Amino acid sequence: MPTHTMRAIRVHEHGGPEVLRYDEVPIPEPGPGEVLVRVHAVGVNPPDWYLRDGLTNLPAETRPKFSLPVIPGTDLSGVVEAVAPDVDGLSVGDEVFGLLRFPSFDGSTYAEYVAAPASDLARKPAGIDHVHAAGAPMAGLTAWQFLIELGHDHPSPFQAAQHRPVPLDANVTVLVNGAAGGVGHFALQLAKWKGARVIAVASGAHESFLSELGADEFIDYTKNRPEELVRDVDLVLDAVGGPDSKRFLRTLKRGGSQFPVFFGEFDEEETAKLGVTVTGTQVRSNGAQLAELGRLLDAGTVRVAIDSTFALADARAAHERAARGHIQGKIVLTVA
Repeated sequence: MPTHTMRAIRVHEHGGPEVLRYDEVPIPEPGPGEVLVRVHAVGVNPPDWYLRDGLTNLPAETRPKFSLPVIPGTDLSGVVEAVAPDVDGLSVGDEVFGLLRFPSFDGSTYAEYVAAPASDLARKPAGIDHVHAAGAPMAGLTAWQFLIELGHDHPSPFQAAQHRPVPLDANVTVLVNGAAGGVGHFALQLAKWKGARVIAVASGAHESFLSELGADEFIDYTKNRPEELVRDVDLVLDAVGGPDSKRFLRTLKRGGSQFPVFFGEFDEEETAKLGVTVTGTQVRSNGAQLAELGRLLDAGTVRVAIDSTFALADARAAHERAARGHIQGKIVLTVA
């Protein structure tokens, strides 16, 4: 590396997309268990704008600690540039992707170089480019940990009980709300991989996209209310969540489950009366699970849809795109 500095996006004060600054900062040194990654692409995720806003949408007691200025970002795809002496299994020149240090806000991926825990990384699938690989870690692992395998025993800050995925097969019908977004489009594909029947809920613009991904049925929520059309599903994965999430409870059969990806507001008496379970988890970095997902990406069994790409310096425009909503797949920052 010719220089000891790099460009990175930093937040110096909380606010809208305009607070994202393109700064010159020192290149980080990899610590024990870490590698230095030359970043080629960065996935843009909701926690990036939660951090930018000051985490005002999270209950105060669940807010991770961080200090300003901070480099946002958790997802990356890139090339290993240097390896700490205690790291086995990764070498300089390896192409890797990962979700870094989540659920803390120390990922710092909106940058040209990142010090990354080796355990958070997996080999980038050879069959996809850095842009597509960068779109996969957080959204893909969220869908994986909700639907396929939790893969950890950390308690969720949002509930006392351990989340347990519902076994998926041809006898199971899954409704995915927000099916065209990052988590939603992975959840749809993973459920189809397991053989389940999938009802996709999104706005009409996404109908052909979701049919291509394998949706068995599509509901345009701008024209119809899914909770009035659907009954007797086994599982609702609500990638939208929030206060309206509970309306999907009545689409479930007794014994069914609802998984709100972003915590919703539910009444325990109502769920008990309906005989259904509401459960969630918080995605955590996991290189081994990402390697499993990577094999599906390599095989083309699961694909990453890219909504749009922006240069790292244009992170503000990427966040403005995110704020407009109706995202199809993932927004990605490219790093030259």
